[in-house]
Amino acid sequence: MESEKKKKRGLFGVFGTAKEVMYGMASHDMSRTALRTRASMEHLFILITMGDLLGVPILPPYYSLRLMPYVVPQISTWKRRMLRERDLTDVLG
Repeated sequence: MESEKKKKRGLFGVFGTAKEVMYGMASHDMSRTALRTRASMEHLFILITMGDLLGVPILPPYYSLRLMPYVVPQISTWKRRMLRERDLTDVLG
């Protein structure tokens, strides 16, 4: 009787592990896509609010100054990313 329980539990364990692996493979791609989308939206937001730093005046300076405390930690990486040269392989990856 115990050997049947162990056999049953082992078989369900294999199926359970396979189910978790498949779920992980599917959710990993979704989470990477969500992170890329979030990063692009953040960069677009900073471009709209702080475009004056690159010479793209979009919003009046008053609103940019009101948002400055929230954007300051991200400005250096944002400027580096916006001014970086890009090619076709960057879009594909």
